[in-house]
Amino acid sequence: MSESAEERSEEQTSAALVDADTIAAIATAPGLAGVGVIRISGAEASRIGRALLGGLPSPRQASLRQLSDPLASDPDQALIDEGIALWFPAPNSFTGEDVLEWQGHGGPVVLQLVLDAIRGQGARLARPGEFSERAFLNGKMDLAQAEAVADLIASASASAARGAVRALRGEFSDQVHALVADLTGLRVLVEATVDFPDEDIDVIESHDVVSRIAQLIGNHRTLIANSRQGRLLAEGVSVVLVGAPNVGKSSLLNALLGSDRAIVTDIPGTTRDLIEADLVLDGMPVRLVDTAGLRDSEDPVEAAGIARTQARRAQADLEILVRSAEQATELEPALGDPAQAADIARAPLSLTVVNKSDLVDPKQDRIADAVYVSALTGDGLEALRGEIAKAVGREPGDGQFTARQRHLDALDHSVAALETALENIDAQAGIELVAEELRLAQDSLGSITGQFTADDLLGEIFGSFCIGK
Repeated sequence: MSESAEERSEEQTSAALVDADTIAAIATAPGLAGVGVIRISGAEASRIGRALLGGLPSPRQASLRQLSDPLASDPDQALIDEGIALWFPAPNSFTGEDVLEWQGHGGPVVLQLVLDAIRGQGARLARPGEFSERAFLNGKMDLAQAEAVADLIASASASAARGAVRALRGEFSDQVHALVADLTGLRVLVEATVDFPDEDIDVIESHDVVSRIAQLIGNHRTLIANSRQGRLLAEGVSVVLVGAPNVGKSSLLNALLGSDRAIVTDIPGTTRDLIEADLVLDGMPVRLVDTAGLRDSEDPVEAAGIARTQARRAQADLEILVRSAEQATELEPALGDPAQAADIARAPLSLTVVNKSDLVDPKQDRIADAVYVSALTGDGLEALRGEIAKAVGREPGDGQFTARQRHLDALDHSVAALETALENIDAQAGIELVAEELRLAQDSLGSITGQFTADDLLGEIFGSFCIGK
């Protein structure tokens, strides 16, 4: 089969940008499906494509092809599948390398046969996230955008998916780059004084460095607030229900889910282990965790459940302190032992919920700032959903991009360095120390997009991706 002039021209410049093996993987989820996708990326993709397809399709044009294994012992048994082939010569591909994509029938057996034939031609099985990693290393996207790919795949809500698309398009990265540009301008001014100390230039005053750093800190804080919203979209929120036995934690879990996920009885201590379930509140993924009732217990099984409760509380984004309306008053926490009640109250984010409101007089004095609900009748549940979103800082709307905790940590580190720079200026500690803090701030921002990123962090990030992406 003859090749087009365009194909020959592109192949002359299609050497892989990353010196690595040619990789291949099934890119669709396991199981029976009408269509299954296999990707090949690397310098040998064109040769493998010719060997299996008899020739390459025109670049970026879908072509119906038959795929055969030239190494089959019986030529009559060489044909494996018929499907669509797509050819993307470097550098105009997802990874920046030569990429061949096969869209065939989605049965696991036929996909494995195709993959085995590809590997028989010298390709190796891709690691989790290796396609996206190569896209990052070849400059097709920055690290924050690469992470958005995984966030889009793992989206647990429509809002999360839309936020991941915005991050993938670079909305988050653009804001980080704007901060870096401002920082670079400041560093040029400050480091000019370090490099040329004989120049009698008062950089700090003449260029209003203090005001510019303060403005930069403010811009950081705005991005941090938006990134917190993005983290809620991408990673979700862990909400733990805690309280004494028989206050209705399991009933409340079931009511919020709209299904009987947890066993509910009148016997105290029914819940012995953690019961977890997922739901979406105002576009925010939430992991609800029902826990063992907090009380002194000599039952080793119940005591083990209480120990797990305490451990999970330390990891939660929000605790819902559940009380019973039959017992709860302003003076009585109704959480069993006072030491346990005090321990619960130390949670950084907590929301008090009074359950079984249907069993008490509506005129009864109510606990200030508590949300009154009835898991039985559903009264107050909508208000509780709103309070959960409010407590964790979720703002309504779909204008956010997704972000991760490591992005927040990097922004916090950058702010800390800028604040130290201001302190050094105020203390007249020396322009060299100011310059060093500005450098540290820029390095922290660079770790978000991958400009300054340790190899072990890259391995951790891309290792969490699915195979074939």
